[in-house]
Amino acid sequence: MSKGPITCHVLDVSLGRPAEGVEVNIQTYHKLEGQKNVDIFNPFAHGVTDADGRCLNLLPPRGSDEARQQNKEVVAGTYKIVFKPKEYFEKTDRKCFYPWVEITFEIENPEEHYHIPLLISPYSFTTYRGS
Repeated sequence: MSKGPITCHVLDVSLGRPAEGVEVNIQTYHKLEGQKNVDIFNPFAHGVTDADGRCLNLLPPRGSDEARQQNKEVVAGTYKIVFKPKEYFEKTDRKCFYPWVEITFEIENPEEHYHIPLLISPYSFTTYRGS
């Protein structure tokens, strides 16, 4: 199975294991013409992390018929990935200070693969560009 051009991995560092069932959304950035300081992000892709905490199929593989048919080709620009860990923590009777984690990132070369890991605990998170 080919993976999409943008993938993610969510790890619960408080338990030392993958975070299964975290909702993930990708949004694309658009600046409204003629409007000052109005930034708009539009829905682009949606998924849920698997038992390994990964979401490898947010988007169809680059250049595939499916990507073209669904208008899901990744181009250079600004994107946002939104993780929603609140329900994940609630399932294990834990509170969550960050119900949403929003990470805005720049794609300069659409031919590259972009992997965004998220390390979470109920009261903190960190991220980096993975490989």
